[in-house]
Amino acid sequence: MKPAPFTYFAPQSVSEALALLREHGEGAKILAGGQSLVPLMNFRLVRPHVLIDINGLSELASLAVSDGGVTAGALVRQWELERSSEVARRLPILSEAIRFVGHPAIRNRGTVGGSLVHADPAAELPVVAMALDAEFQLQSAQGSRSLAAREFYTGYLSTAIASDELLVKIHLPFSPPNTGWCFTEIARRQGDFALVAVALLLGFNGDGSVSFARIALGGIGGVPVRAGTAEESLLGKRPSETLFREAARVAAQGLEPENDIHASAAYRRHIAEVLVRRALETARTRSGSLSGFGFEASMRKDREA
Repeated sequence: MKPAPFTYFAPQSVSEALALLREHGEGAKILAGGQSLVPLMNFRLVRPHVLIDINGLSELASLAVSDGGVTAGALVRQWELERSSEVARRLPILSEAIRFVGHPAIRNRGTVGGSLVHADPAAELPVVAMALDAEFQLQSAQGSRSLAAREFYTGYLSTAIASDELLVKIHLPFSPPNTGWCFTEIARRQGDFALVAVALLLGFNGDGSVSFARIALGGIGGVPVRAGTAEESLLGKRPSETLFREAARVAAQGLEPENDIHASAAYRRHIAEVLVRRALETARTRSGSLSGFGFEASMRKDREA
């Protein structure tokens, strides 16, 4: 339970951290909250030659809520999102999801950037980032670039970050008015990684038809995924129990989960279908846009058929 020997650096600026990354490349690891990295090092599953501790970089610890969305520095602690009244009011799906992350002690130390970069496909924040079309800002000694969530995740515990790059901030855009949301998951125990997680946004036109849908799932494969076919099946249609059940079926049908020691592929696909259907219904009730459009009557008619 002790890590392999390593050299420790505590840079005092982002530029110093980037210089260290450029010098040490693949042999270096970034230490932020340490909630994932430190256990891996203790079990010697990860053996960095160099550890770069960025906890002293206050410039990476800012949280801003603007007209366009929430922008979080990579060092923002997860509890800050959880306790932010502005995040809860303006981006409630993020506030809802963060409460599923581990336990309070983990959220107190864990960082937003650390969870996103660790790239566990069963973790909550990568799934929300996928649903929100989050933008990741990366920086190296040569310059900076931005990547969308779909470009950022490349495989199990793998991202598109180069060995000399550092994630400096994440932008999570707001959704349009009349958008409902839901984050839900199934885990073996409270605080465990999800067997299946769903982050869902559902927008409506003035006539009550669906204007856009985003359905992201985690715990299914090597990366969080979007159920694009299911999203398209909802567009332009009025919500009903039949529509939601069919969209959930389509979402689950398009998944390719694997068997592992925690759950079978068939179980994950079944749970995904159930969670997507429930999330659609929850998002509809939270949209605040459908009073007077006969949704409840439509649901009763579906149940009676």
